[in-house]
Amino acid sequence: MKVLKFILISAVTIFLSSCNNKNGVYDASGTFEATEIVVSSEGNGRILSFDVIEGETLKKNQQVGYVDSVQLYLSKKQLQKSINAIKSRHPEIQKQIAVIEQQIATQKIEKQRVENLLKANAANQKQLDDIDAHIALLEKQLEAQKSSLIITTKGLNEDVSTIEVQIEQLNDQLEKCRIINPIDGTVLVKYTEENELAVPGKSLYKVADIENMIFRAYLTSDQLTKIQMGQKVKVFADFGQETRDYDGKIEWISSKSEFTPKTIQTQDERANLVYAIKIGVKNDGYLKIGMYGQLKLQIEE
Repeated sequence: MKVLKFILISAVTIFLSSCNNKNGVYDASGTFEATEIVVSSEGNGRILSFDVIEGETLKKNQQVGYVDSVQLYLSKKQLQKSINAIKSRHPEIQKQIAVIEQQIATQKIEKQRVENLLKANAANQKQLDDIDAHIALLEKQLEAQKSSLIITTKGLNEDVSTIEVQIEQLNDQLEKCRIINPIDGTVLVKYTEENELAVPGKSLYKVADIENMIFRAYLTSDQLTKIQMGQKVKVFADFGQETRDYDGKIEWISSKSEFTPKTIQTQDERANLVYAIKIGVKNDGYLKIGMYGQLKLQIEE
């Protein structure tokens, strides 16, 4: 009787142990994460509009507010006026050289007349030489004036280009006064309010893509031989008394080992070094950041 009683107690103990060993069917444990981005201010000034609510879903490139940009806009207008003023000083090259060109044309006509008179012995060679010298002088004056006007025009154009770069800088600053949401996601935390002062680098809110969750788990070196990038796996989310399973795909495998995190238990508890992996999981609305879960590498057909 004592032997039979011992066998029954042992069998019950083994059965209860196997029932309680919930982690036996899993290959690893981990937590759910999401791609979180802290959106910071790029502008400097008072926040005139800020339409962000915690828990709200925002679209990528959606404008959610803007910072006061009046002074930047006025500076831009001032620079634009400066460009107009510089352009008004541009020399009209053709008009300014027209007088000399006309003088040269007149002297060439006079030269033709003197040459005809010289053939008829009605003029002397000195008169022709004087006209040639005058034409040469006028042509040098024309060349010098053209060069001077071109240099002046080039200098003014450089001044305009410099101001245009300053306007581009202001346009960039004006654009940064717009608060643009960077990703499709849900607002997790709101750090500031409308009418507060914004400075570059000030945190405004945190947004995360919770529709596409990431399950971070840790595997031993022995388990690495069972996985590869793009492999489909099963992820089980722990809801306390209930467990939900999700289809997942391995998106990243760490290239180096690390010590087992204190909050994670691997299948082989004696292993000191593990490799982190990331598994993409589509959220059905129940998964939360920081929630614990389990991983099964082999999917049963």
